[in-house]
Amino acid sequence: MSQHAEKMEMVEDIDNPPAHQASSSGCRILAVVNQKGGVGKTTTTINLATAMAAVGKRVLIVDADPQGNASTGFGISRSERGAGCYELMFDGLSVEDVAVPTLVPGLSIITSSADLAGAEIQLVNEDRREFRLRDALQRSSINYDFMLIDCPPSLNLITLNSLIAADGLLVPMQPEFYALEGMTSLLQTIEAVRTRFNPALEIQGVILTMYDKRNNLSDAVAKDVREFFGERLYETVIPRNVRVSEAPSYGKPVLLYDLKCPGSKAYMQLASEVLRRESLQAIAANK
Repeated sequence: MSQHAEKMEMVEDIDNPPAHQASSSGCRILAVVNQKGGVGKTTTTINLATAMAAVGKRVLIVDADPQGNASTGFGISRSERGAGCYELMFDGLSVEDVAVPTLVPGLSIITSSADLAGAEIQLVNEDRREFRLRDALQRSSINYDFMLIDCPPSLNLITLNSLIAADGLLVPMQPEFYALEGMTSLLQTIEAVRTRFNPALEIQGVILTMYDKRNNLSDAVAKDVREFFGERLYETVIPRNVRVSEAPSYGKPVLLYDLKCPGSKAYMQLASEVLRRESLQAIAANK
């Protein structure tokens, strides 16, 4: 057994409820979104997906950010990337054509390439420009349990495509002074998407990242966010942890880089909470 496989078998602390059956394929599409950069969006995508795969979920990451950090985070250099998210949206390729396995068993990724940087301009003149990603993902015949879309750190047409394709949203937030002020544009965009394109879209959960328990500001912001979002804020907080920051430079999720560090433990707890919430929502929807 490989070292990576051994580490994945060690992840035993995550509850494993049944997946939320959101569509005929049984796949839930969650977009990880925040218009601000540097809030842990890609780190959350990578490590949450890894933790889900560790308990047997079949997971696909869609790297919809032209920066391609999610792809880099799995050790896939730009020179090694073939067809990816751009080709999925514009060249008629299927998920099966472009998804590649990662070093995590059960977890695949659709990579980002430099071509995606020009997609914003190209989308302006495309038919069904808002639905390109949704249409492409719905063409998949592979039965994933979850797809996680790593969105760009801006509210552009690629992000709009991601919101329309998604069943729910995960919103990472750094506990800083202007955290809630920065949510205004995102909430307005979500409401516009609900009204015009995707009435079922909802914020599945808000995640506090880079939390420093020694900092009184973190506690104060966490309290404000809890008052604003209520139960949509996950109990799990992701601590500021140097091992989490180091892992991408080694091309690994932190759960493979250092399973026992506080960041890994937090992402395992977050995965448990996300899966539990998905299960409860599925039960409520079926009543």
